[in-house]
Amino acid sequence: MRVDGKLDYLELPADSTGTVKAFYGAAFGWTFQDYGPTYAAFSEGLDGGFDADEASLKAPLPVLYATDLEAALARVTEAGGTIVKPIFDFPGGQRFHFRDPAGNELAIWSEPKAT
Repeated sequence: MRVDGKLDYLELPADSTGTVKAFYGAAFGWTFQDYGPTYAAFSEGLDGGFDADEASLKAPLPVLYATDLEAALARVTEAGGTIVKPIFDFPGGQRFHFRDPAGNELAIWSEPKAT
């Protein structure tokens, strides 16, 4: 069950999804769902994925969940966070990225709005 404001997903950088999939599969028995040639998702206690897109950030990205993405963006801004990427669509829904006062980049996502 997804909970508003809680850590929900972790994206990790990778040079090659094939290499990290082989490692985590052999070492821990993990399985993956590929989303294109540069992204492999896992569901191993905490959901997450390895991102090998050269344009992506090269640090882990903690991702929180929000039931109301616009309200979460407003709370982050009001609390002093800096928006790095405004709300955008991705295959699982929508999300935005922000930096906290310590300079850490995080993201908040929400499922697609019902139309």
